[in-house]
Amino acid sequence: MELRAFVDSRGGIVHRSVLLAACASPRALQRAAARGEIERVRRYWLATPSAPADLRAAALSTARVACVSAARHRGWWMPPEVDARLHLHVLPHAEPPRGDRVAHWTRPLAPVGRASLVESVHDALDHISACVDRETATVLWESACRVERLTPADLRRVRWRSASARELCDQITGLHDSGLETIFAVRMRSAGVAVRFQQFVAGHPVDALIGERLVVQLDGFAFHSTSADRTRDVAHDRELVARGFTVLRFTYAEVLHRWDSVERAISRAIAQGAHLST
Repeated sequence: MELRAFVDSRGGIVHRSVLLAACASPRALQRAAARGEIERVRRYWLATPSAPADLRAAALSTARVACVSAARHRGWWMPPEVDARLHLHVLPHAEPPRGDRVAHWTRPLAPVGRASLVESVHDALDHISACVDRETATVLWESACRVERLTPADLRRVRWRSASARELCDQITGLHDSGLETIFAVRMRSAGVAVRFQQFVAGHPVDALIGERLVVQLDGFAFHSTSADRTRDVAHDRELVARGFTVLRFTYAEVLHRWDSVERAISRAIAQGAHLST
């Protein structure tokens, strides 16, 4: 495989040691760079035009993609208001990163190989816990549990640097199916409302169950976007109502942007005793 194709197959940017280990000689690297097939980024990184901007910036700053930027790179569910600036993990006493970057000057919690431009999952979680608000941090930690296949027990064994990370460990359940569900859980908890999630009622799981009879369904994009999805949801709602449940269904936009109306609807239903068994 030619060098450019090899680099593209590894994400568009690789450490020089990776290419040398793949039997490319130093002379071959020099020739490929001279022909413009690959670009030298600082001293040890070689890239093609397909290299992601965040990884290229990390290489230029002798840093690693960190915090919420690492979460975005790893595919964790991202609330829309999260800081879009690039966060970088920089070792103490290293040069400040160039440009409009957010630097995290800490020693790594977990080691990563020199061929990685993204910090470890645990370092990303630790930085997130101290960098963003509690609701956003909880959403990202729950998403990390899903994407990285972590359990709350796994997280509680980590020697976290910050008190905020240790506090988050006590709240993480690993049970939420989506970021939207996590946001709902955090806001209900702050209002003092006990909620059970993903309970099977009338043959199907419901997103949230308050008390014994108040069902809350959250229509995110992933599972409620097609006509078939909507038909299934309406049929389940009918069955729940026939069995004596009250069903409140909210959209993604309502939960994220019109929370006051969501909270009022739930408060009214609870005040009317809709959550109580008859």
